[in-house]
Amino acid sequence: MFLEYDRLSDIFSAEGIEISPEKYEKLRIYAETLTEWNEKINLTGITDPRGIALKHFLDSIIPLKMMTVPQGASLIDVGTGAGFPGIPMKIYRSDIDLTLLDSLNKRVNFLSEVCRKTDISAVCIHERAETGGHSEDLREKFDISAARAVASMPVLAEYCLPYVKVGGIFCALKGPNEDIRAGEKAIKLLGGEISDIIEYSLPDGDKRILAVISKILPTPEKYPRNSSQISKKALG
Repeated sequence: MFLEYDRLSDIFSAEGIEISPEKYEKLRIYAETLTEWNEKINLTGITDPRGIALKHFLDSIIPLKMMTVPQGASLIDVGTGAGFPGIPMKIYRSDIDLTLLDSLNKRVNFLSEVCRKTDISAVCIHERAETGGHSEDLREKFDISAARAVASMPVLAEYCLPYVKVGGIFCALKGPNEDIRAGEKAIKLLGGEISDIIEYSLPDGDKRILAVISKILPTPEKYPRNSSQISKKALG
């Protein structure tokens, strides 16, 4: 069972986010599908209803209140895993043109099932981030790339910035213990610049950082490198 509508609505409203009954129903179906599939494949260690509401859904949606996302913006969620932050963002802002990319086919099957059950329009792609970053169909085609990942900022930027068109942004949803400025040199090499670093907390006190990277120049063709090169030596 997921949280009742009134309870979830109160949690979100306290953060300035209004959730309609229709959006709530999509989140409820998402939460229940996540819990069901998590028994078959490892999608998340957070399975209690309040944890899913705060640490997955609210955590994914809050950044939309902190940055400018134009109407109808194209967004790719790189290494989306169980669909965070992309699917909650799409539920909250149905106008977003969403692409979900992940390297594990089982997770892509899960994402497709969630989209079908919630009647969400999204493109689900089974591909490694560093390979997709060189694809003609994906490279520098998006207004926004997003990632919620533990990888260091130089690594994450190399995976994500190649997808962003010049004039777009890369938004990284990060935990509290990373020096975002440590990725500044790598970001510059990839055609970006740090435009904002926002520190905030979830209602349970968990601290978060949102890093917004503007794409000001095309990414050089040699990036992203292959995964072994990236893991051996981060840019910068």
